[in-house]
Amino acid sequence: MNLYPAIDLKDGKCVRLLRGEMSAATVFGEDPAAQARAFEEAGCRWLHLVDLNGAFAGEPVNGAAVEAILAAISVPVQLGGGIRDRATIENWLERGVARVILGTAAVRNPALVREAAHAHPGRIAVGIDARAGRVAVEGWAETTDMKAEDLARSFEDAGVAAIIYTDIDRDGAMEGPNVEATAALARAVSIPVIASGGVSSLDDLRALKASGAPLDGVISGRALYEGKIDLAEAIRLLED
Repeated sequence: MNLYPAIDLKDGKCVRLLRGEMSAATVFGEDPAAQARAFEEAGCRWLHLVDLNGAFAGEPVNGAAVEAILAAISVPVQLGGGIRDRATIENWLERGVARVILGTAAVRNPALVREAAHAHPGRIAVGIDARAGRVAVEGWAETTDMKAEDLARSFEDAGVAAIIYTDIDRDGAMEGPNVEATAALARAVSIPVIASGGVSSLDDLRALKASGAPLDGVISGRALYEGKIDLAEAIRLLED
């Protein structure tokens, strides 16, 4: 399993939200590129980036910060937030993003996901953000009636590289991940699943491993910034 350190970008800064609320943002750094270098030096093999402003705006907003990160590190990056058309997908892939995450677009325009995944094998992921099991879109501002598992199953034959599953009620709350729901989703589809939301300790990582579900990896943000998880130790645990 991979550990994906998260860099959430708001107004050009590294922040973490509490349960997806933009008004509950904690700033953890003014220099996202420096933070990315620190994560790389600690041994991470991937980085997870989210353009939070972009997720609400429906178009990239923190492009300068993303480009600074890409210039500062050599490990691959996956990026989500405000990517809702083919031109934006192509732009980020050309600029060096290894994998683009489509969230709202996966609900509003599933054909786009299929077209992009066909055109760029291994480079398109689907972000499924759920509140009480129902998919949320538009920067988590709107909760739909669609079940997370149903959305995941709909892309079984699309060729997407991964599903990033976030339990919004756990995200940034430091209360532990929703192991049961995450494991159930990973078992329900053949697409690799990356767990996100609530990881706050090494014991949380152990619990995800012990679930026996075929998880590709885990995303962690606040716990890394607050020192609750040592990145190098977490990487060793997941790779063991």
